[in-house]
Amino acid sequence: MAEISSSLLDRSRTVAGPGYNRWLVPPAALAIHLAIGQAYAFSVFKKPLGALLSGDVDHPAAGDWTAGQIGWIFSIAIVLLGLSAAIFGKWLERVGPRKAMLAAALCFGGGFLLAALGVRLHSLALVYFGYGVVGGIGLGIGYISPVSTLIKWFPDRKGVATGMAIMGFGGGAMIGSPLAVALMARFNDVAPQGVAPTFIAMGFLYFLFMQFGVWTIRVPADDWAPAGYVPNQEHSALITDRNVSADNAIKTPQFWLLWVVLLCNVTAGIGVLETASPLIQETFSDKVLGAGRGVTVAAAAGFVGLLSLFNLLGRFFWSSASDKLGRKVTYALYFGLGMVLYALVPTLGHNAQLTLFVVVACLIISMYGGGFATIPAYLSDLFGKYQVGAIHGRLLTAWSTAGVLGPLIVNWLSEGRKAEGLKGAAAYQPVFYTMAGLLVVGLLANFAVTPVNEKYAEQGPVTPEAGGH
Repeated sequence: MAEISSSLLDRSRTVAGPGYNRWLVPPAALAIHLAIGQAYAFSVFKKPLGALLSGDVDHPAAGDWTAGQIGWIFSIAIVLLGLSAAIFGKWLERVGPRKAMLAAALCFGGGFLLAALGVRLHSLALVYFGYGVVGGIGLGIGYISPVSTLIKWFPDRKGVATGMAIMGFGGGAMIGSPLAVALMARFNDVAPQGVAPTFIAMGFLYFLFMQFGVWTIRVPADDWAPAGYVPNQEHSALITDRNVSADNAIKTPQFWLLWVVLLCNVTAGIGVLETASPLIQETFSDKVLGAGRGVTVAAAAGFVGLLSLFNLLGRFFWSSASDKLGRKVTYALYFGLGMVLYALVPTLGHNAQLTLFVVVACLIISMYGGGFATIPAYLSDLFGKYQVGAIHGRLLTAWSTAGVLGPLIVNWLSEGRKAEGLKGAAAYQPVFYTMAGLLVVGLLANFAVTPVNEKYAEQGPVTPEAGGH
């Protein structure tokens, strides 16, 4: 039985036959990314996790976990996402997406179960290990597993392909946020804040949901190409007709420039997403808008879901647009327009302009998501499609760094202002100005990207099985 199960997971069992419709592949990718994209909804757990002993989210007990301690759960998950993507990228290219997707489902679902035990025992270390480490490994493997497959299926529309692969991750909070709120309300009477049974339910639900992607994913034959496809017809100096291995890619300045590009884009956006729910509640409280008019917990969850929607839409819209505009121009738009919008947010908060605040936040997050979805196509342009999944995995260490840096900047700057007695928009003002400054750095790094020197390219034909161990 083990031998049969192993063969079903082999890459050779996923090769599509003649006449296979490539548009059947994106739903498999979405099944994985919509599940692991739950990570973007983690902020809805912050207040409940901080009131497990007191039972009152507004008046925590002495032994309750602090916001800073809880923030590390998300940061650890993002760190492990990047590290596991970097470590397992070449393994994925060799064994194929099916085996990788199953491993991701086991780790992601299992991470929830371990975290539930940590909540039940009030062991923060176990929550860190469960959701952060084990779940984070599931995030990393799941995140990169469909990307190189879709690039191979859509060499003529790489931006569209990566947008389809990654937009589900941005939209995961649309499911995860209301689902978590509803489950916590349902289980509130049987466990503190309803958190532990919610984690258990979500662990099983997401594992089962991801099985659709595991068993429906297909890869193209090595000699397959879309009808009428002419390689490198884009005529861009940045687009290569050669293939660079993952080991050689990290020796190039282009890789590290894109590492900085991704770091700046993600640090700016992730700090906002990680604290989205408490941010809008504190900025537009009853004291700001008037009694009974402040943003409620349910409305804040809706805001998180709305950001998730624009994160999703931005990933597809901006990455698809990059097929026409070029990756370099598209990133210049992300950073140039983003600087203006980030700098505008504090003013909107001070003036209690809730509607404009939400609109600007949605635009910011659309470009943040677009940056994620466009980067694999950028890498494929520069390094070829041979080991683009592995190269992408290594580049995601920038996301790991940002996963720590973003929340640290937000918590350090905002908590410092709160200690001085400032509240609402005033407490978060330096956060947004700092993020705008980071986008300037990203803009300069993007401008410095040039074609990769041919000396780094592979010589002779390459095959997926050469992906490494």
